[in-house]
Amino acid sequence: MRADASALTERHPAHMFRPLSETLNRWAAEGIDTTPFHAGLESAERRYAGYGLTTMLPLDRVLVGCASSRAGAFGGFHHPDQGYRHLQMMAVITMYGPMERPDPERPALALLDLLRAYAHDCLHYGSRRRYVEVAGMPVRTQYGINYRRVTGQSYSAADRSGSRHTRNLGIVMEGACDREAQSITRQAAEQFGITEPSDAAGALAFRDVTGTLTDQDVRRVADVPELGEQARYAAALTGYETGINRRYGHFLTEFTPGEESECHRRILTAVITGDVTELGVWLDERHGPGTFTGLFRTPGYFEPVLTA
Repeated sequence: MRADASALTERHPAHMFRPLSETLNRWAAEGIDTTPFHAGLESAERRYAGYGLTTMLPLDRVLVGCASSRAGAFGGFHHPDQGYRHLQMMAVITMYGPMERPDPERPALALLDLLRAYAHDCLHYGSRRRYVEVAGMPVRTQYGINYRRVTGQSYSAADRSGSRHTRNLGIVMEGACDREAQSITRQAAEQFGITEPSDAAGALAFRDVTGTLTDQDVRRVADVPELGEQARYAAALTGYETGINRRYGHFLTEFTPGEESECHRRILTAVITGDVTELGVWLDERHGPGTFTGLFRTPGYFEPVLTA
C-alpha cells in the first residue's frame, strides 16, 4: 500500500498529481516566489518539535493535483476526497483555485493553502497510532488520543447534527490539527505581507487558511457569485468551519476559559505522544477526577459484541 499510490490518485482520474517538492520547484521555475511556504515549513518544524514530533511528513509523500482535464475543476484544502491516508502514509491534496492549468491563478493564496494543508497533514502523520492484526489485515486501534476496539466500537460517540458543542475525540483532534496549521499559515502571511483579496471568494479563502473567519463569514457563502465547483468549495469550507473548527474552539472555551492556548498545546502533545496522562491530570485539576473519560467515553464502548 505504501509503495503504490495509485489507489489514492485513481479516485481523481482527471487530475495530474506530482510530489509536493516537484510542484514547488515547477512553480519557482515559473517565477512564483515559494519562500512563504518554506518559511512556514521551518516554523512548523520548530513548533511541532515542542509537541514531540521530530520527523515531518516527507515532501515526496505529498501528492499535489493540478492540470485537470475536468472542466470547471476547482481545488484546495476543501476539495473532496483528499487528505492524509494513514495506511499509505501519504497525503493527497490539490492546488487551490481553477485546476485546468499547471500553475495557480492566485499564487500567493495557493501557497498559503498549500502550507495549511501540509502543516495540517504533518500532524496527522505524526499522530500516535497502534495497529493489531485481525484476520491478516492491520486494524487501527489507537489514533492520537482516540481509540477503537477491534470489534468496531469507537471510544467517543458522534456529535448530534448541528451541535455547537463536541464530545467527539475525532472532532477535537481534527480541530487541534487545523488550529495549529492555520496559525502557522497566518504567521507566514503576516511575515511576507500577503494580504486579503478584495473579492468575496478570495477573502473567504484567505480568512479560512489563516483562521480568521468570523460568524458573518460563515454565512457569506451566499455572497460568492461563482457557480459549479467553486460554489461547492465555498459550501464545504463553511461546513468544515462550523462542524470542526467552531466546535473545537467552543470546547476550549467551555472547559478551559482563559487557558485555551495551554489546553490546545496539551492536546497536541497528547495526540503526538499517544499519552493522555498529563492532559488528564491537568483537566482533573479543573473539573474533578475522571474528566477525560467522563467527557469522551461512550457508555457502550466496553459492551460485549454478540455473535450469532
